Amino acid sequence: MTVLHRDALEASPLADLHAIASELGIDGFRRLRKAELIDRILRDTDADADTATDGDANGSAVIEEVVDEAAAEDDARPKRRRGSRGGRGRARDDADRDSGEADEADDGPERRDETIEGVVELLGNGSGFVRVSPPEPSDGDVYISAAQVRRCELVSGDRVSGPVRKPRRSERYPSLVRVDTINGAPAEEVAEGTPYDELPCTFPSVRLELGSDDPTLKAIEWLTPIGRGSRVVITGGALAGKTETLRRLAGALSGVEGLELSLVLTGVRPEEAADWKAGSVAPAASLTLAAGADAQGQALERAIETAQRIAARGGHAVVLVDTLDGVAPAVARRALAAARAIVDGGSLTVIATASSTLGGETTVIGIDATRTAARNFPALDLRASGILRPELLVGDAGADAIAAARAEAD
Repeated sequence: MTVLHRDALEASPLADLHAIASELGIDGFRRLRKAELIDRILRDTDADADTATDGDANGSAVIEEVVDEAAAEDDARPKRRRGSRGGRGRARDDADRDSGEADEADDGPERRDETIEGVVELLGNGSGFVRVSPPEPSDGDVYISAAQVRRCELVSGDRVSGPVRKPRRSERYPSLVRVDTINGAPAEEVAEGTPYDELPCTFPSVRLELGSDDPTLKAIEWLTPIGRGSRVVITGGALAGKTETLRRLAGALSGVEGLELSLVLTGVRPEEAADWKAGSVAPAASLTLAAGADAQGQALERAIETAQRIAARGGHAVVLVDTLDGVAPAVARRALAAARAIVDGGSLTVIATASSTLGGETTVIGIDATRTAARNFPALDLRASGILRPELLVGDAGADAIAAARAEAD
């Protein structure tokens, strides 16, 4: 692995340091003084080295590639003769303006010999692969650096295309040179798209069909239906079975095509965390009740941000949360408020457990602790349940049936 030394960085021109910082995805690097920028580069490269894994065989190549490209850029700059007019500042401006063209020229045919298209699969350290035959790995898969993932805000499931270069030095896989398109649109347009909160939204109108023979899930599907973009809270007293209900929902939703599921465990019992990990949906984050509210909130916000990017790009994301009880109220409300059905676009559905409602839900699923204790399923408490605009999901006849069932329960 190439090691960046402070002495070498201090002797490098600022433009070269900017090139390295850009590839590492350092935010606001142009505003940093040279000494501060060197500290950030060294800190970020140390972090990348610490998190490298066997699955990220090209991790060290990110820094090697940046150093090589910066050197090539420096070689491509016009050399100033003594006594030339314009001075050092003008030569530097010309070099900075032409650096992109110099990169392309220096890389030559190696970077233009092939263009691939595939689906992004991210690794735990932030880098990933473009799978050309998803979901299974194949010999044609291409490595994508963590810096490119951050720059383009890629998420697992994004379909991308771009030029590829062959492996160099000790690299095991070919690497993606740049991202040209994301989900069929130019990468620049996706990066400069409308902010998520400004996208027009509407009430959920596409019902998620669970297709299960489980009595509780059948009752939920017809009496408290969930749509793409719903804000759902499963409520009930202690030991009512909220987590078990969410676990059954997760199993049913994992079989629905076109959904990107993400599970966040925030403050569950250790035994429940073990049960979740053995299930059909692996947790993206798993924190037991021993974790503090800040850690729980951060894990939840990361999952919501990823799901927002999926929805903004036309995908359909579902975030399952168990539970909101230990999360700071403001964070819980923001997570719930993020759910929406985007007009002519994707959707983000949030389904969470909580002791009580937060306000703003489109669907509330009440669980009756007495029925659960007696194993009298389905254990729905229709008096504590409700849905906003049910006719959009189940039609007028279905909405009448839900109203009649609730009236009978009252």
